[in-house]
Amino acid sequence: MLHEIPVDRYGAVGRRMARAVEACVHCGFCLAACPTYRVLGEEMDSPRGRIFLMKEVLEGHLEPQEAAPFVDRCLGCFGCVTACPSGVAYGELLTPYREYASAKVSRSWPDRLLRWLTMETLPYPGRLRAALRLARLVRPAAPYLPARLRAMVSLVPDRLSRQRGTASTVAPAGARRARVAVLVGCVQRVLHPEIHEATVRVLARNGVEVVVPDDQGCCGALAMHVGEGARARQLARRNLSAFPDDVDAVITDAAGCGSAMKEYGFLFAGQPEEEQARKLAARVRDVSEFLDGLGIEAPPPLLAPARAVYQDACHLLHAQGVRDAPRRLLGTVGNLEVVEPAEAELCCGSAGTYSLEHPDVAAELGRRKARGLLAADPDVVVTGNVGCMVQIRAHLRAAGRPVPVLHTVQVLDLAYRGQGFPRLA
Repeated sequence: MLHEIPVDRYGAVGRRMARAVEACVHCGFCLAACPTYRVLGEEMDSPRGRIFLMKEVLEGHLEPQEAAPFVDRCLGCFGCVTACPSGVAYGELLTPYREYASAKVSRSWPDRLLRWLTMETLPYPGRLRAALRLARLVRPAAPYLPARLRAMVSLVPDRLSRQRGTASTVAPAGARRARVAVLVGCVQRVLHPEIHEATVRVLARNGVEVVVPDDQGCCGALAMHVGEGARARQLARRNLSAFPDDVDAVITDAAGCGSAMKEYGFLFAGQPEEEQARKLAARVRDVSEFLDGLGIEAPPPLLAPARAVYQDACHLLHAQGVRDAPRRLLGTVGNLEVVEPAEAELCCGSAGTYSLEHPDVAAELGRRKARGLLAADPDVVVTGNVGCMVQIRAHLRAAGRPVPVLHTVQVLDLAYRGQGFPRLA
């Protein structure tokens, strides 16, 4: 029975979990929207199946170990949330359930080692940079590595961007229209610092004063998504104190980070920092969402016509509900045709650490995503999340079509500066 879910043990979080379970009417609309169901074809690898499994565990009818393989294989893309006619808040069940079950599930030592390596490396830019240098050394041996290590090495970029300093405050061009603080992040800071630089330039170009807090750190998204709630809160606490109150918005330019920060109130539910977390979360905006609401100066048209295929990042479209803003911004660029890909709703398979922990499913989704994007015959692929960019770029390269993959704000920045898209061999 639904009332047997031990909501009192988890307070407000437990009640929200129970409401999410109760809202599901098992209609099946989520099946077509679920990447793992489309790849694996198993009922228990669908949102409907996972909700049933989580309900059974929470009611004490099933051991967490039995449900773990299916819940673990969920990407957390939340495509099911967009597709659901009943408004099931799947994230309000999945995220706390993973934290609840994490201490009750026994994992193999390779699984534990991989989780430890990713959680002790990815959120820390210095460690990540060192790990990437090491991974480049072992790349020639990639065909002989186990599947997970091979997946990790395949995503390593050919070169690392040089370490860049970040100004603490950037003045607006002309009259100030707004003042914002910007999250620099962790993985993106190492893999693609040029995205952050483009964000700052485009904001400043449009009359926005930009503050970059010195004491900020990882947003906690990677830990949150795999059920390591205590670690996620530890990382997030740094941002609660780092970001100022006297700004119009806190800007993110990575969809996964923005989604996590908008959930800080939920992450800290029942904690002493809950009110502070809710106030910060209420100010978080994706850079495309903010610029679209502010209104931007139309960039000069591109020197030559180009065709861009826009790929929605799952944590921007499904988790944050931001769909039209990036498309409207791209539509301000003259000589740029923006088209939709085949299977546009399908996750690319990146999903934080998912491509490392479940390389087979992630690789199949990556291949399907690459085929759908290339069917549009693009000159450039545009999206809003660094993880998606890395995954898509790797699979376009594997398909023999290394089309440039850029963030929305990079396209605007290149247009403002009168530059074309990079050419890849």
